[in-house]
Amino acid sequence: MIQYFEWDLPADRSLYKKLTANAKELSRIGFTMVWMPPATKGAAGVNDVGYGAYDLYDLGEFYQKGSQSTKYGTKSQYLRAISALHQNHIKVIADVVLNHKMGADALENAIASTVIYQDRNAVCQEPHEVLTWSRFTFPGRAAQYSSFQWNWHHFTGTDYNEDTKQNDILLFEGKRWNDRVSHENGNYDFIMGCDVDFTNPEVLKELYEWGRWYTKTSQIDGFRLDAIKNIDSSFFPCWLEEMHRLGNHPNFAVGEFWSGNLWDLKRYLHDCGYCMRLMDVPLHYELQRASMSNGTYDIRNLFQNTLSGIDPDHACAFVDNHDTQPGQSLESWVMDWFKTAAYCSILLYRCQCPCIFYGDYYGMPSLHKEPVHGLKEMVWIRHNLLSDNIIDLFDEDRQKACWMAYGTHPVIVIYTIADWKEKIFSEPNYAGMTLIDIMDPDHKETFDQNGRIRVTCNPGCASVYILEKDWALMNKDLKKKRRLRRKKI
Repeated sequence: MIQYFEWDLPADRSLYKKLTANAKELSRIGFTMVWMPPATKGAAGVNDVGYGAYDLYDLGEFYQKGSQSTKYGTKSQYLRAISALHQNHIKVIADVVLNHKMGADALENAIASTVIYQDRNAVCQEPHEVLTWSRFTFPGRAAQYSSFQWNWHHFTGTDYNEDTKQNDILLFEGKRWNDRVSHENGNYDFIMGCDVDFTNPEVLKELYEWGRWYTKTSQIDGFRLDAIKNIDSSFFPCWLEEMHRLGNHPNFAVGEFWSGNLWDLKRYLHDCGYCMRLMDVPLHYELQRASMSNGTYDIRNLFQNTLSGIDPDHACAFVDNHDTQPGQSLESWVMDWFKTAAYCSILLYRCQCPCIFYGDYYGMPSLHKEPVHGLKEMVWIRHNLLSDNIIDLFDEDRQKACWMAYGTHPVIVIYTIADWKEKIFSEPNYAGMTLIDIMDPDHKETFDQNGRIRVTCNPGCASVYILEKDWALMNKDLKKKRRLRRKKI
């Protein structure tokens, strides 16, 4: 899977066009799923990355928040991109933001208590009159697709009082924070904007109605569910089951429960009935720690306290994403020197569902980041060569990772978080075969007549060895893609 956006993309409304044009190439390289950005209109219009959810029914069709288009394009361009991906046998994963709404159309008078930010269960100001931006009427859409209008009764709380011009966390009268959420800050039901009340029958009915409309309209194949640590864990099992009945019958879901604590993720999976995978945040933090350790991290234990390590069937491994990139709210960037090795770990080892970040694949000019070296080649190898028969070749060296994917097309990976490393081992079935390091094609190693081989990697680098004939095929295939791209331009 590739996450096909990053936070700092220009607001030029061209992403859907780019994705449509690149669908064939993505398929040929080996991608089978594309995680698209939130398609719905955000409070900041064309400048909204998609997480400031305003109107779920506006996919870039109505003139609202200063534009018809979203940051990425219009509704028709969105649907064309999905169609192009499907034509190239790529499944589409939709990013869905249900936790909150922002950019209300009108003010409302309400009664609310002010709670303490660090402990949402503690009230610091008793119920009082407030003036809140909590009425959503969507005048630009004029009730097309849905006549439902939101008001403060449909929310648990909000974060701004127009009367005082202050940003406080306000709990509306007669409401309580949902218990089936993360217990960070006492209770983490609220994160931003107007917090959707998942106990309100009218809200639940509308979210199901919208889900049915969206699933049938878009024909997507699965969901990436935003901010689930802040949403009632009992909501998604039935909602996802209902969506699976419709449209293209989406049967994949991955949730973002942002916590580096493995047991927080395990608890949520239990509470939601294992109805989805979760982004492996603990693994992300382990990769970051390894990259910043100056060689002191024990790379042999990389997966020890991760979801990919203990429950791979419910994990989605990633290195970085839009939230962890430099300058963002959850900035925790895996250092550039380690990126190739990090992707070796999620693409060429035992991870069942790895996710590649757009910014690593294409680079991020605004942050002066180049594409990760060898990433396209690793995606191709995973798709075309990699077997499930992984043989660990770790030894007493804590700074070195090494393994082999055994099969007709062997793949050997060795990387180091410190100085130069080597690994010597024997595999008689490969006697006489020559391997090429895709990271440095001039570097070749050969199994001797007894099947003995010595593989090496340079300081702070990764090496990935494949057979000469496989390298020739890969090189030809990737060059073919580059020729196609030049022709289009």
